[in-house]
Parts: sequence; C-alpha cells; structure tokens
Amino acid sequence: MAPKFSLNRWTGVPAGPRPGELQVIITYLEMTAPPAHASLPQPSGELALVRAAPPTVSFYRYLYDTVGEPWLWHERRRLSDTELTEAVTDPRVEVQVLYVSGTPAGYVEIDRREAQATDIAYFGLIPDFIGLKLGPWLLDRGIRMAWEGGASKLVVNTCTFDHPKALPLYQSMGFVPNRHVTRVVRDPRADGVLPRTAAPHVPMVIR
Repeated sequence: MAPKFSLNRWTGVPAGPRPGELQVIITYLEMTAPPAHASLPQPSGELALVRAAPPTVSFYRYLYDTVGEPWLWHERRRLSDTELTEAVTDPRVEVQVLYVSGTPAGYVEIDRREAQATDIAYFGLIPDFIGLKLGPWLLDRGIRMAWEGGASKLVVNTCTFDHPKALPLYQSMGFVPNRHVTRVVRDPRADGVLPRTAAPHVPMVIR
C-alpha cells in the first residue's frame, strides 16, 4: 500500500515536509534470473525456517510490529484485523519465520499475488538478532524459495528509513535498482501509529 504524499503545485514534484511529515526516497529493485552465486552457508546455532501457514493476525502483528518499528513500518499497523487477515492468509502469500533456539528472530514474506512478478514484500530481523549475520542467510533463503515457487521475476523495495545496509544487501544478492521515487509521507509517530521513540535515526519535523 503506497503512502500518501504531497506535490508542489508549481513543479509537480513532491513538496518538502511540513510538521508531521517526512521525506523518503524509495528504491525499487528487480531480479530477472535466479542467483548465480551458491547458497549462503547456514549460520551456526539452532536455526529453523518455518512457514506460518497461515499466520494468525496476532502473531503476524507481533512480527511486523517488532521487526518494523525501528524502520517506521506503519502501513499494516493501519489495517483492520479483517483487512490484514485477507492479506496474510491468501495462499499466494508465504510468511517464512526464522526461529533461533525456538524464539522468533525475523521473517521474510513472499507475495505471489501479482502475475508479473513475485514480491519480497517484507524482510527483517527482530532487533535482538540484528548483527548476528542472520539477515543475509534469511534473505538468500527467501529469494531461493521465491524462485523455486515458480517466479518469473522478483521485485523488492527499500527506502531511506530502512537499515543503511539494506540496499547494499539487496544488490549483493543480485537485485538491480530500476527506479527511485521521492515522496512526502505522514510521520506515523505524529499520528500515534508508532511511538515517538521509534526510528531515532529519522528526525521528526516539529517546527
């Protein structure tokens, strides 16, 4: 679901952020063939990648909210339980959950609802597990599962709210940027959708 944005009425380009708004640059990437590199070795430890088939809404909200809060993920927080259930229980949507010693550590969501391309819709780790070299392996597994499921092309996007290593990681896996879009969006912290302590690396516009 694309965020709302404002246009400068004179130039037709996104206007600068006003109080309660943020400017973000979104990078869209694609992969048109399976990875040429070998599968990444599994990190040490007791790891399991298990599909939630389907996830309950409460469990999905836990994953989405916990993984996404540091990066201002907010679109699905705004959905009703009915709307979210429709999205995550669709059989064409695959939510693969990473467990470390039995504890949820992150997830990758593969969305096959569009015929033209399979979307790596969401990918990330719960903050406690960042920095343990789990992210590249989880993404690599998600990419290979998407291709094994019959994808003809993969797409993904990232933005300037995300971890600074997100874009280089996608590119290292074989994704190629094909467009950049600048938008001005409502700050979910200003709306109360996210706590004001979320994403301290993204300053709030409060003047």
